[in-house]
Amino acid sequence: MRNKDIKFMRLAIEKALEGVKNGQTPFGACIVKGNKVIVCTHNIVWKSCDITAHAEILAIRIACKSLKNIDLSGCTIYSTTEPCPMCFSASCWAKISRIVFGAQIKDAKDYGFNELEVSNQKLAKLGKNKIRITSGILREENIALFEYWKKLAKAHVY
Repeated sequence: MRNKDIKFMRLAIEKALEGVKNGQTPFGACIVKGNKVIVCTHNIVWKSCDITAHAEILAIRIACKSLKNIDLSGCTIYSTTEPCPMCFSASCWAKISRIVFGAQIKDAKDYGFNELEVSNQKLAKLGKNKIRITSGILREENIALFEYWKKLAKAHVY
């Protein structure tokens, strides 16, 4: 694990935790160019009543506006969980150079999320896309987000 991957993944985890505390599901994403954080956010699916309001999608939208460009070449997206096929596709369309994630799609499914169990590696291969993918960064800390979310949901904190 590279130190900068850990640093930026922790920012995504912090955002996901903030989202959970605000009644959202446990997903966060951070987009970085060089060593500069462009955006770090959590999903707002429940708040916005928009099933596409995943952390990665929001981060891509904000990064494009911030950089005034739909081409995010040279950027890395850090995601607490392996991006779903929609988020993976958006990352490719935005020409993000690298995806770094913690928990796997299967982990999210294990906690009751409606996931398509198609890995980013498989999607990249099928799409003949050369996006670099790094998996398992702080995986246990990312899985702990699901545990925390589940605990709050049982306590009816939302």
